[in-house]
Amino acid sequence: MKTAADRYAVIIAYFLIYVVWGSTYYFIGVALKGFPTFLLGALRFSVAGLMLLIFCRIRGEQIFRPALICRSAISGIVLLFIDMAVIMLAQQYVSSSVVAIVASSTAIWIMLLDAPMWKQNFRKVATVIGMLLGFAGVGLLYAEQVKVESSAAQHGVYGILILIAGCISWAVGSLYAKYHSSAVESVNGFAGSAWQMLFASLMFWLCVALFNEWPETSLRSIPYSAWFSLLYLITFGSLLAYSAYVWLLKVRPATEVATHAYVNPVVAVIIGGLGGENITLVQLIGLAAILGSVVLINNLKHKSDVP
Repeated sequence: MKTAADRYAVIIAYFLIYVVWGSTYYFIGVALKGFPTFLLGALRFSVAGLMLLIFCRIRGEQIFRPALICRSAISGIVLLFIDMAVIMLAQQYVSSSVVAIVASSTAIWIMLLDAPMWKQNFRKVATVIGMLLGFAGVGLLYAEQVKVESSAAQHGVYGILILIAGCISWAVGSLYAKYHSSAVESVNGFAGSAWQMLFASLMFWLCVALFNEWPETSLRSIPYSAWFSLLYLITFGSLLAYSAYVWLLKVRPATEVATHAYVNPVVAVIIGGLGGENITLVQLIGLAAILGSVVLINNLKHKSDVP
């Protein structure tokens, strides 16, 4: 943050992971109405990864460093493939609004799993209370699905459980990218992000072959709205927002970057509501509980940092 350009870059990056990333939940749901789950991920990250890698090469980055490729492979599979596969699978059972609300608990998982920062993060009893409040918010959403005796409700339970696993995977991948990937990649480089997308796409292509999705898909029958959503996910979701996220992890604290989880569900709920999704009172209460917890945790952490 030494120059005005640095400050503007950080502001733009936060806008991308706050607002643009929040909108991707809705567009994933639209894209899944035309594309099979794994084929959507394979196309999205193959195109985005190749475009970003070519861009990095033009900029003069050393894109074929073995250490960079190896560590990007690990973080790409954990951070992108598992988490995005989970999100897309879950959206077959629950709405994009519910997905975003549960995903907002990622900030809590990052704090819980960030072992080097445990001493700082858990100095206050109120911090623990904030974390419990966040988990209570997720529990409200889970309980709402359990209490309704219907096939759709039971599928919603499965969707929420899948999402919780995805949140943990994203937290682990984010911390790995922060503490390990930055050691082999320059602060301004994006080659690591490109390789992460490419390795994630490789895993998605393996799943496409395993579940025989390609032969069963008729590209001509895919609606234009799904194609447009795929284009949006490639350009805004992957090339811009994800690259901004990885860059911010290297220049800002992980718990601060995780605050995107505050705003993403709000954006997703608003867009989902405009798109015709049903939003229940319990979902809004769960959202308020989760957001209240992460705001409480973050405010306490910053206050404790003041001398």
